[in-house]
Amino acid sequence: MRTSIRTGLSFGLNSGVITTLGLMIGLNASTGSKLAVTGGILTIAIADALSDSLGIQASEECKVKYTRNEIWQAVITTFFSKFFFALTFLIPVFLFDLPSAIKVSIVWALLLITLFSIYIAKLEKSSILKSIYRHVIIAVIVIILSQLAGNLINKLF
Repeated sequence: MRTSIRTGLSFGLNSGVITTLGLMIGLNASTGSKLAVTGGILTIAIADALSDSLGIQASEECKVKYTRNEIWQAVITTFFSKFFFALTFLIPVFLFDLPSAIKVSIVWALLLITLFSIYIAKLEKSSILKSIYRHVIIAVIVIILSQLAGNLINKLF
């Protein structure tokens, strides 16, 4: 896999999964509304994917080692991977009641992060367990902080 595509995919997958899961948990805790969670996922899939794609473009343009074509490959891959992975979280929302959908989404997010961590560790020839641990811990922190923020918003407003 080309480095530019791997850059876009790794950023898009991790950011798409973590951001979408955090938003879902926060919206569920603060509103308990399936409509709000669905709207949030769709908003993340479009607005945040575009925003991060442009962020990747600006970041990669600052690096001298990439060609214009490689930069655009990273931009396009970032957008589509973030868009796609964010949309996968709609499936449990459509199939289950909201509390169950949140639980299924947490499992799905941790599975995606674990699988991608294994891929990255093998690519870098580093410790698989350390890679998984490092990435899953970040996801768990996002889950906890999103739940706490949602609970606080619910109580204050």
